[in-house]
Parts: sequence; C-alpha cells; structure tokens
Amino acid sequence: MIYVGGVRFPDENNSSSSQGSSLLLDVMSHPEIILASDSFKNLEERNISFVERDSESSQKDRYVYIFQREYAVVNPAFVDFVGTDESTTCVGLVIRNRRSGFTSIAHMDSPKVVDLGINQMLSLLLEDDVDAELDVHMVGGYEDVDIKNGDYTEPEGHSFPLCCKLVETLQKRRENFHIKTMFILGHNTKLDAQANTCPIFNGCLVNTSTGSVSPASFNRTSRCPDEIVRRVRVSASFEDSSWNGKLIDTYDTKTDRFIIAPCRWTMRLIRIVWQLNQLPDEEILTNCSTSPSAEGPDFIDNERRIWDYLLKYPEWSKTFPRRQPRVFERTVNGQWSKC
Repeated sequence: MIYVGGVRFPDENNSSSSQGSSLLLDVMSHPEIILASDSFKNLEERNISFVERDSESSQKDRYVYIFQREYAVVNPAFVDFVGTDESTTCVGLVIRNRRSGFTSIAHMDSPKVVDLGINQMLSLLLEDDVDAELDVHMVGGYEDVDIKNGDYTEPEGHSFPLCCKLVETLQKRRENFHIKTMFILGHNTKLDAQANTCPIFNGCLVNTSTGSVSPASFNRTSRCPDEIVRRVRVSASFEDSSWNGKLIDTYDTKTDRFIIAPCRWTMRLIRIVWQLNQLPDEEILTNCSTSPSAEGPDFIDNERRIWDYLLKYPEWSKTFPRRQPRVFERTVNGQWSKC
C-alpha cells in the first residue's frame, strides 16, 4: 500500500483504483510529491571522495556504496551513509524502517528485477518488525522519451516502464510505504547544451540516522570496495540464470562486511568483450548504454576497464579461487581491506 502525505493513495474512499502508468502519473502530480521534488532539486549535490588516511587516524563517517543491480540493507549502528550513483535510466530506490532506522537501498535497472528485488530489500528490513512504517525515496530515471502525449498502455524508453513497475509493485504489497521523494522522470529532467534530455541528478546519499536523502555523486575512490570485480559481476549476471529477476547481494548487514559471492563468466562473454573493445568511443556509447547522450564522462573509461579485466582474467576461477567469495572488512581508518 502506498501513502502520500500520511494518507493512503489512492484515497480509501475512492472506488477507482489506478494502475500502472496512471498510478505513477497520479502520484507524481500529487502536491506533496511536487513540493518534495522542488525541494530536492534545490539541494546541493554532495561529491563523495575518499582520501588516503594513515592507519592511526579514523574516518568520521562510515559509508556503503552500491553499483547497478546491487542492493544493501544497512544498520545505522554500523553505517552512517549509504548511496549509489551512475543512474540515468536506472532508479535508486531507498526503503527505510522508521522505527529501527535500518535502510535498504537498491540500484534498479530493469522492471524484471523489481518484484524479487523488493522482496530481497525487505527481508532484513522487516525481520523483527513486520508491521513497520516504511519511508520510500526514488531518485533517477529521467525522461528518455516524450511521455507527455500519446498512449501510456505500452510506454516506451527505459525509465518510464521501470518507474511504473516500481510504483505498481509497492501499491500491490501489504506493507505500508510512505512515498517521500520521487525525483524521477519529469522531475529529474533537464536539457544539455545540445538540447538532449538528461538527468539533473544521477545518485543519492542516505543519512541512516536521520533518514534524510540528498543528491550525490561518487568518484573512483568512494565506489568501493572491489570496484572492478563488482562491475564485472553485473555483466556476468546476465548470463547466470541463478540471478534471473534478482538483485545482486554484496553487503552483509550483520557483520558490516562486503562478501562478493563468486560468479562465472563464459568464453562467449570474453569474445563479446574483445569485439566491443575494438570499437571507437562513440560506438561504445551506442552499443553499451541505454542513454548514450546522458552518460557521465567516465562511462567509456569504466567500460574499457571492465573489459581489460575480463581479457586479462578470462577464467573466472582466477578471481574466485576454490569458488570462495571475496571478503572485505572495514578498517579502523574507515577504508576496506580484503580478508
């Protein structure tokens, strides 16, 4: 069930039940959501970058970062901030238990992962509190096609179908979801210098103590730990049937560790990667992005780093010896260390 401004949406006295695109557009046009979007738009984007610290110093804040198709549930006793970025047609979904402060965040990239993905997100969030009131925030998913006119029954593009699925799934579930932020689609769209639509913000950061959400971007130092291997797993997951419809689990809530479960990549993927690596930059954007005109400046470099890793280690067992996960613990200075 969805609530907006503390009131069930649609109104319980309203006999008509909105579904799909109609429900999404109705929620987005609610005065509370418009006001929240305007406020979010005026926030200053936080740029998260970690600096090297000596072993005797301590980093004040403890972060967890998630990549595309990953999710994490964090305990505010262990984690001060959790976030994600690099969203264009993807959506950063945040669900927070008001009572415990436990916060679940996912980087949703397809309608196909929404149903099982939300199940995963809620598994620990409601473990001892099945009737909790849950605050929800969505950031990302700009207007990659014109959705103002035409037939909404079969929406095109990537952002709109994903946002429809997210809202419809939350509405159908028994839990109480209080929509606080929907900085998506038209609320999160601007024009670049070439008059292409693109996102205003690509990421978000959650303060786990207060539940406040702000726009954020991360750089290579803060997208950690195990950046490249985690990026590789996203590519490999499309060939692994065990991950069909699921988000990728990387962070262990109870121990405050990253546990990168082993994954396999095939020689078919290696051949595809070799071919892609021969392409010029503009063709990489066209072939590898759902939003070629809206990607960040490091998109191509990140793709090539993934491919270089796969070409260097074509056998997945070199990355995961004896099929064991890669485990990282938080150090005294706030960084991550491989166990």
